[in-house]
Amino acid sequence: MITDETVERIRGWFTGRLPESWQTEPARVTIDREEITVILTVPDVELTRDGGDAPSDAEVEEARAGRAKAFREETREQRMKIDREAQRRYERKVSWGVSVGEREELWTNVASPVMTRLRQPQRQVLDTLVAAGVARSRSEALAWCVRLVGQHEEEWLAELREAMSQVADVRSKGPAA
Repeated sequence: MITDETVERIRGWFTGRLPESWQTEPARVTIDREEITVILTVPDVELTRDGGDAPSDAEVEEARAGRAKAFREETREQRMKIDREAQRRYERKVSWGVSVGEREELWTNVASPVMTRLRQPQRQVLDTLVAAGVARSRSEALAWCVRLVGQHEEEWLAELREAMSQVADVRSKGPAA
């Protein structure tokens, strides 16, 4: 279980360690047992045309993709230095991403294998997703299901995480074992 203090310490370290020029907004730092994900926000693109015509959605999307790519390339060396420091300090992999306007890209991230035992009705759900072409394998179908629950039950999951955090805080104040 990751405590609130651990999260605060890691976020604080990144806030202090990231160059100010990268922080037009505070970096979003997400932490679990294996990984620290840092999402940096860079200024959105401003496209203007002669005659005042608005750029197309495709043009804006491609401009944002170009801005994300440029930021990735220009900051790579410095990000990797920060990455190595954080990995030594917190014993977790560091993943990076960027947000430009409505576009968000993750450049690196950890895909951890997870073992589970499923009974036939649950396997049939996964097999249906595979047969329908929604997923290529049971593993991919299970990941799809987890993403779907995460999207549709976000409020409930946030409440659950808060409750777990409170339990961890109370446990840490208890008598030493």
